[in-house]
Amino acid sequence: MKYRFWGFIGVFISIWGCKTSKPAPQAPPEPVILSIGDRKFTTDEFFQSFTKNQFSDDTSKSTDIREYLQLYTNLKLKVIAAQSTGKDTTAEFREEMASFRKQLAQPYLYDKVFVENLVAEAYERLKQEVRASHILIPVSPDASSEDTLSAYRAAIALRSRIIQQEITFEEAATRFSKDALSSPKGGDLGYFTVFQTVYPFENAAYTAPIGKITDPVRTGAGYHLIKVNDRRASRGKVQVAHILVRISPNATAEGKAAAKAKIEKAHSLLQQEAWEVVCRDYSDEPTTKDNGGVLHEFGTGAMTPTFEEVAFSLKRVGDISQPFLSNYGWHIVKLINRKPIESFTELAPQLRQKVTTDSRGELIREALITKLRASSKMTETAPIKAAAMAQLDTSLLRGKWKFKTPLNASIENKTLVQIENQPYSVNQFFEYVYNRQQPTPAGTSLPILAERYFRQFVNQKLVETEEANLEKKYPEFRALMTEMRDGVLYTQAMEANVLERSLTDSLGQKQYWEQNKANYRYPERAFATLAVSESDSLLKRAHEALASKPYQLRRKGTDLLFPSKSTILSVKHREALFEVALTLLNNENYSVEVSAYGDADEPDSISTMRLRNAIKALTNNSVPLTRIIEKDYGKFKPVVNASRNRRVSFQYFSTSKKDLEKALNALKLGNILITEGAFAKGSNRFIDAARWEVGDQLVNVNKEKVWVSIAKIEPARIKTFTEARGAVINDYQKQLERNWLTQLRQKFAVQINEEELRNLAK
Repeated sequence: MKYRFWGFIGVFISIWGCKTSKPAPQAPPEPVILSIGDRKFTTDEFFQSFTKNQFSDDTSKSTDIREYLQLYTNLKLKVIAAQSTGKDTTAEFREEMASFRKQLAQPYLYDKVFVENLVAEAYERLKQEVRASHILIPVSPDASSEDTLSAYRAAIALRSRIIQQEITFEEAATRFSKDALSSPKGGDLGYFTVFQTVYPFENAAYTAPIGKITDPVRTGAGYHLIKVNDRRASRGKVQVAHILVRISPNATAEGKAAAKAKIEKAHSLLQQEAWEVVCRDYSDEPTTKDNGGVLHEFGTGAMTPTFEEVAFSLKRVGDISQPFLSNYGWHIVKLINRKPIESFTELAPQLRQKVTTDSRGELIREALITKLRASSKMTETAPIKAAAMAQLDTSLLRGKWKFKTPLNASIENKTLVQIENQPYSVNQFFEYVYNRQQPTPAGTSLPILAERYFRQFVNQKLVETEEANLEKKYPEFRALMTEMRDGVLYTQAMEANVLERSLTDSLGQKQYWEQNKANYRYPERAFATLAVSESDSLLKRAHEALASKPYQLRRKGTDLLFPSKSTILSVKHREALFEVALTLLNNENYSVEVSAYGDADEPDSISTMRLRNAIKALTNNSVPLTRIIEKDYGKFKPVVNASRNRRVSFQYFSTSKKDLEKALNALKLGNILITEGAFAKGSNRFIDAARWEVGDQLVNVNKEKVWVSIAKIEPARIKTFTEARGAVINDYQKQLERNWLTQLRQKFAVQINEEELRNLAK
């Protein structure tokens, strides 16, 4: 059963629509529409909840206001019950609410217009991909003014040399850039799009003319000279599946050759086997091989350039690439889907999340800090600050600074800064620095680093002060927090009083089923197998294959060919047998028929020995005998090529109809779908078109032909407890909830102001 508290719906949907420009005035007291025990709920808060949630799950049907009051009352009863047991006082509850509050507070702390402008800009930039090169002149973000100026002048001088054609940009990047990844490539970063570089770098790359060299661009890494080489329309996103044969960085020539041979064999098998089967048997990617090698969709800059170029070069869904080499190994890629950039409406929520968490988030926070510094009452104690800063020594540059407590009496617990009459001490500042310090790059200035820590400390306290007062300043935020708090308590109360009990009370479940058996019935059902296709030949093959189980597949193993009168397994034989074992281990429904043959000049015992040796090798590779079918044909069934009479061959079978379906679809004669199950009338259009009788029949449904095999028809009957258990638990939960609400109404008196309700209903 699905439970929810009224009001959770829409909380996150409407967050960005909250009006945060100025606090709303305090509303006058409202009449009370509902009392539960000593708790009173005003007409205004009830009506706000009703207008937000008046539609049921079927959003075309609104809830009557009296019906909604019943739902609202039930919710509040459960919340009050949770409070009465102290659930709102636990550490777990406080932590959860603090987390929710942090999320809900964000739109009230940021300038919505500023954020929306960044979102719109990011969406426009998503439409283009930029190829750029750069030269990095490093300088610490906390370097002295002299070192910062020196790095800037070096960048300006290098730019001047490039513009005057004393040196090419590529040569300069190779010789002078300190970006170890791009400098060997002449500074080339390849194509990238929005959010894939820090915002100042992205800004320059998206605004600079093609071929021009920017003025020095400052980031946390230093100064960059950027040259835009090309811009192109976004290629959108692709989703592909891949087969990977890894190559170790230390692989020998033989290892590399073996990897290439393996990928080529996998590619050749794709001409006759289903992609999923080959992927499962040949891919070295453990996280995707059992899922058909399917990767998450991606765009430019997400994968290695070689992989991206091949993936984006595939035109039609289902196209398969030739094997290609990347720095990870050999790949084969299959196109699953191509998708252009989504509309702004679709992408906007995701973009809002990104602009507040990537490097743009610093701009948004700076705008907030500027506003808070202008509007907040704040004073610094200059002598105390100077004394505190003197305690920060060069160990801070290494991230190893410590302080001893108690501090010197001149600064111990002395007020460093005061915000809205709230003092913050030197001790608090030192704790802040100690917990956040990190080793700094060479060239970092201690005074500038210390000042940055102080500025960040004050900024954090400004934000914390603003955040702590949101309920007072914004009534709609207070309402959101009340709604969220009630929702968490409601969920906890339901878990304890309904959900947990319904799942663990097996005796109660059984008793409920006994009392309500008539509600849990199977209708008359046909147990059938259906094969659906537009191809007559495929249906015929399916009919023949399904006649005996296990089902013969088109898949075979590599034959073992022996010299005359030989039964010894060579290295090549053992490799082929290992592949057979691997195939069986990767396909739990498979079995293999192992057949041995001999030519006319060999004793009968030769083929028998070949068979025994092959089976022994398979069992040594963890294949149980129950999955092996032995066939010793000896001199029978000779073939024209005499050397092939001295062989052991492997034919795969499966107990899974889905494996048979894949094998038939690999014939490329069309598509076939095989399903089996118990079907009631009206549950399947193919069964509905068939005669309701045991046996096989061919049915035409529009252009599709259906082979229907009905094994048995079971009359309508009552479900056993095991069969009905899921539905029983669902209904048992409803009964437990009704009983619980009855108890709560007895414990907490419920009073409804009918006059207020009638006024609202008008």
